[in-house]
Amino acid sequence: MKQLLILSFFFLATFNSGFSQSATNTAEQEAAYTKAINDRSDKIVAQLGVTDPAKAAKVQALIAGQYRSLSNLHTSRDNKIKEIKAKGDSKETTDAAVKKEEEEAQAQINKLHASYINQLSQHLSSDQVIKVKDGMTYNVTPNTYNSYLDMLPNLNADQKAQIMAWLVEAREHAMDAETSDKKHAWFGKYKGRINNYLSAAGFDLKKEGEAWQQRIKEKEAKKNTTKN
Repeated sequence: MKQLLILSFFFLATFNSGFSQSATNTAEQEAAYTKAINDRSDKIVAQLGVTDPAKAAKVQALIAGQYRSLSNLHTSRDNKIKEIKAKGDSKETTDAAVKKEEEEAQAQINKLHASYINQLSQHLSSDQVIKVKDGMTYNVTPNTYNSYLDMLPNLNADQKAQIMAWLVEAREHAMDAETSDKKHAWFGKYKGRINNYLSAAGFDLKKEGEAWQQRIKEKEAKKNTTKN
């Protein structure tokens, strides 16, 4: 009897220890995630030129809230897809169910996206909203656009407008992506479209790219020479 009580106590202690450790890990992960999205949001707000502390705090909360809401939707979608795949149904049935779940999740994300932009617009100018979008996507849109202009100085107005339009479209998708890789993947997809468009317009992008890199090297060399 005494041995049974000792064993029972041991298993109970082990269970409680494991549960406590799991709860601690979850709390630590949540605290780390909260800090991460708050830090990201703070950096974005710092670039907006908002002088009213109350407005800055409101915008920061909106941005952090968007990160969290997107994360919750992505996690829920992924968990449901795992459950679907675990059922062991036929490939056709599984694929159809996964597609349905992805479409439903995307509809929710699209709705969240529209609501988020609407809320930001109540506190920020259109230019500031664009800065928020760029901040959430690592400034890939303006940086890539400027790179195209630098690489291809002979672009006409229509070509410049088309490049920007596609980069803006990519940014809207990238804002809602759950990881850095997936955000960049959206831009990669649209840069492929841009490159095909420019190639069809007669640009030799390989040749233009090499010439551009050479100009950059010469510019850096000149800058270093001037410093010395």
